[in-house]
Parts: sequence; C-alpha cells; structure tokens
Amino acid sequence: MLVGHQKQWDFLKNKLDLNNLSHAYIFSGENQLGKKTFAKEFVKLINCQGKDKPCQKCINCQMIEKNNFPELMILSSEDSGEIPIAKAREALNFLSYKSYYGSFKTVIVDDADKMNSEAQSCFLKTLEEPKGKTLLFLISSKPEILLSTIHSRCQNIKFFPLKQEVLVNSLLEQGADKKKAEMISSLSSGSFGLAQEMFSNPEKIKEQEDILHGILKIVNADLSEKFKYVKSLELEGNKLRKILEVLQRYLRYQLFVKSGIGETRDQKYMIKSTVLDDYTVEKLKKAIKLIEDINFQILFTNASPKLALEVLLMEI
Repeated sequence: MLVGHQKQWDFLKNKLDLNNLSHAYIFSGENQLGKKTFAKEFVKLINCQGKDKPCQKCINCQMIEKNNFPELMILSSEDSGEIPIAKAREALNFLSYKSYYGSFKTVIVDDADKMNSEAQSCFLKTLEEPKGKTLLFLISSKPEILLSTIHSRCQNIKFFPLKQEVLVNSLLEQGADKKKAEMISSLSSGSFGLAQEMFSNPEKIKEQEDILHGILKIVNADLSEKFKYVKSLELEGNKLRKILEVLQRYLRYQLFVKSGIGETRDQKYMIKSTVLDDYTVEKLKKAIKLIEDINFQILFTNASPKLALEVLLMEI
C-alpha cells in the first residue's frame, strides 16, 4: 500500500511510460518514511497483470508483497549490522540471469548505507555496465555514507516526511477512530513506518513516552544523576537507537516551535515540558547534529553504547 509521495511516484511512472527508466536509483530520506514500501509498489506496477496497476490482487502483486517474486531480491542488514560483500555478490549473480517473465530484474537494497566498502565497490561494475533490463533501488537515510562513485551512477530521489492529513486519512482507512489517528500522526512526525507501528501496537506509544519522560527528567540533573540513569539502562540491541530517535524527534519538534512553525505541524499530542525552554535554535541544532554523529559511531564502530549516551547527556 502506497501512502503519500505522489510526486515521486508520478516522476518514476512517467519515466516507465516513456521507456526511460534509469537502471539505478537512490531513495534518500529519514528512516521509516515508506521508501522501501514505495520501491516494492513500483515493482508491482512494472509486473502487475491487472488492469488498474498495481492491482494488489494478481499473483505477481501478491508474490511481491510476500517477498517471494522470482524477479525481485531484497537485501537488508537484518540484525542491524553491515551488509557484507557476500550479499552484494549474491545480488549481482541474481541480476546476471535473464528475466523469466521478460520484465525487469530488480534488487532493493534496504539501508544501503550499511553496505561495507567492499560491498559498495562490488556494485560499481553493474552500475557502470548494467546487463539487460535490470533495476536497482538503494534505500538510505544516510546517503552521504555511500561512495561518491555510486552517487554519480545513480539518480537520487528525495523523500520527505508525510503531511499529517495524509497519515490521518491512511489510519482512518485502516479503521482507526479520528482522535487516535490524529494522535498517532502527530507523534510519528510524518513517519509512515512509525505510524503503522503505533497503530498495530499501542504499546509503542507508551514505550516512546516512557523513554522521553526518562530523558527529560535528567537533562538538567547533575553529572552523577546522569551517570546513574545511564547505568540503570539496558542498552543491548536497538535500545540506544530507540532512545536517540525519540530524543532527536523531540528536539526537532522543539526546533520547529522555536522557529515559529510548531503550530503548523499540529503537535498538540507531543509531551509538553519546560526543560528545554532555555535552549536556543543553535543549541538545538547542535544537539541534533551530535545525535546524528553518535548514531554513526554506534553503527560503524565498536563504540560503547553507554559511553556514547553519557557523552550525549553531558553535552545537551
């Protein structure tokens, strides 16, 4: 199901209709905006057997939705680690065979920035000399990490947070009442993926509120209290990433408010706090940038999650 991103859809569909598709695209934008869903919907459009494409009902559409269509391969980091060269070679081998249906052989690389340098380099030859009807979608929230040689061989399509009314309408269509739809769309800050998580699992809303309450409680505390807070946390797996995402989303909200545009985003369900009232626009920007840097360090180095969070809390 495609929600929003109509301009991006019309652009690619027009390229398809004119038989002028590029062989490789980078879909860039924040996490959970629906970039991967968009890519799958476009693969459905190309291979759909129905009249109104994509029909979502034909065997091809159903196989693509279930990730078992023979002409589509999806690469991901799965365990939040890197995408190794072995997976890149597997994808290139897949693309080297002719299409069974006579259509495009397509590879979607989710979190493409998690490909290590060898995996990225492995894709270069295919990007330089694509064979037959091949299509490559690189999905990334951090496209700057991709090699410049990859950027030069791909077309970049930028994705943006969805408007609140788009998310509200989507949730209403799925059976949410108006109040719940408005609350979820507000808390998700334009993220389609996060909105879906909150709708299907209400505990996600409480989890985010608990994380934010915990952080706001110790932002202005002394160092010993901050260290005690970090020590009390279990930061294995994706726990630190969730904390960073929640805090970054709240800081962005505060930045919108300080910039005078907070009301246009209708954030009436966001937690209200006076903790950050004395933060200037520049200080908020600096804190957001620091979170981005820490996220990068956690993803690509052996940095200690607890040490990283301690550093963050000392700086904000």
